[in-house]
Formats: sequence, structure tokens, C-alpha cells
Amino acid sequence: MADGSHRGPGLRTIVVPVGAAVQRVDRFAADATGLSRSYVQRLITEGRLVRDGSALRARDTVGPGDRLALDVPPPVPLDLEPDPGIELHVVYEDADLLILDKPAGLVVHPAPGHSSGTLVHALLAHADELGGIAGVRRPGIVHRLDRDTSGLLMVAKHDAGQASLMAQLKARRVKKTYLALVHGSVAAALGRIEAPIGRDARHRTRMAVVPDGRPAVTGYRVRERFGGWTLLELDLVTGRTHQIRVHLDAIGHPVAGDRVYGTGTSRRGPDALERLFLHAWRLELASPSGGHLIRAEAPLPDELEAVLQRLRATDAETSGRGHAAAEMRGA
Repeated sequence: MADGSHRGPGLRTIVVPVGAAVQRVDRFAADATGLSRSYVQRLITEGRLVRDGSALRARDTVGPGDRLALDVPPPVPLDLEPDPGIELHVVYEDADLLILDKPAGLVVHPAPGHSSGTLVHALLAHADELGGIAGVRRPGIVHRLDRDTSGLLMVAKHDAGQASLMAQLKARRVKKTYLALVHGSVAAALGRIEAPIGRDARHRTRMAVVPDGRPAVTGYRVRERFGGWTLLELDLVTGRTHQIRVHLDAIGHPVAGDRVYGTGTSRRGPDALERLFLHAWRLELASPSGGHLIRAEAPLPDELEAVLQRLRATDAETSGRGHAAAEMRGA
């Protein structure tokens, strides 16, 4: 293969290696370039993939020694207005990806009710660093965080980077660790929740643990205990919608401030917490092009750290009163 995997637009020459199996050209070209198969099929339909001067069809086959030319056009602008007024907190950046520290309250994708002011609008203002995904100048967001969850989010800059990140996620090679304050005292110092998650039959906007749901696994470790609350580190082994929130609620320890899955005290959180106490704290993944290990961390936002400081102060005060009472009884 020659020059098949460079990332920008232009004419790419792709040679089928000696010893390669005969295969469909759309599949081979997608694998060779890192472009998605659907995008390659679109380019083929437009007559942009040629062998020996003749345009190919997606179902045509190629074999060892075949020399192909693929014309990749410049990405077209996305029909959204960039918003440079939204600050991006970049934790890590290279030629393949960005890792951002998303604040709570920021919606990731445009959707009904959120046609502006999203993370995608902010990233489009970062457009000079984005090579485009599937022919469109847009960020390659490969996973999501809920609006009220803060922390680390990966964004691919080009097709090959997106393909690598999605393959790592599918193979569960990306390690995602969260911090959550949960209601109650979690008995075990560490544990693993394995419970399938699917749509809640009674509340279609919610997820739930259901027998026929998709497999979901969350590991946890107790990081700190307080009176009536526990701070956990959580490993997101799978990535189902609302997985951490659903799993913790299912074992009787909903996330503080969760107004969807929590109940009673947990919905308010300690000291009337105004947001969900869930933070994507750490990411570990392989570099899409270099293969080396990338580690990124995002410290707890100030408003969450302040909650912990108040809980520690309350525990210390309660402990002090208990010691004083014990001394008086001893006297």
C-alpha cells in the first residue's frame, strides 16, 4: 500500500499488497485509508475510485498488485454556526484527537431544544484543527457525556483517528474512570455490577436494568466515606446510556444530585447540590497513529470539590463532638 492512509483531501494511491486476499473494493479501500465504508461507497458512487483509468463499483473486487487511485475531496462545511464564545478546556491534543474537559451543563450534540450553544458549535470554532469526518468538516465525537456530567471527552480530528478510537472502544481497550458521590454507605470496598440495561418500559425516556437489556458492567472502588455518603471511583467497562447512574441506583446507592434516577435525599445531594455529582476523571487509550499510551486526567470541578470539603468538615465536627462527649462520660 502506498500513500493510502494520509489524512487530508487529495488523490490517494493505494496498492493491494502481494499475498492479500481477493476482496470487495469498498471494503479494501475503507481498511486501507481509515475512511468509513459508507463514505468510501459514496466516493465510489461519485466515480472517485479508479483502477487503470476505469471507475470502479463498490461490489467490484481487487487482488494483489492492483493499483487504485482514490480522489478524496476537501470536507464541506457543516451547516452550523461556529461559536467561539464557548470556552474549550483542552487537556490533551495531537494530530489525531482532542481530549476535552467538558463542564456540566454543556450539551454535546445539537438536538431539538439545543440548536445552539453545544460542544459541537464550540469545536467548529476550532475548525482549523479538524480535518473532517466522512467528507464533512465536523468533529468526530466517538462517545458522549450526559449534559450534567463533567469531565473528559475524546474527539477525533479525522476519519482514521475516529476509526481507531471507535475500534478501541468496541474492543474495550479504552479505560474510562469516573468519580461519583453516592447516597448511603457502600458496604464493600470494591465491587463489580453486572446487570443488563435497556429502555424502561414505564418511562421511555429513562433506562433501567431489564432482563433483555444489553450487557453492562461497572466496576467500583470506595475512595472516601462520609456520614451518609460515599465517594466512588468507577470503571466503565461497557458504555451503555446512563450506565453508571442506572447501575448505582439499582444497588441502592444513586448518584448525588440525580433528579432522574435518584430518590429523596440523593436527588438534592448534600447541601442542596445543584448538579449531578458525576465526573469523567481519567482516560487511558492508545494513540491512533503512534500506538503509545495516552493518559489524561481532569480534576474535580470546584463546585464538586467544595461539596467534599463541606462533608469532611461536617464529619470532623461530628467526630469532635463525639470525642468530647466520651471524655465527659469518662470523667
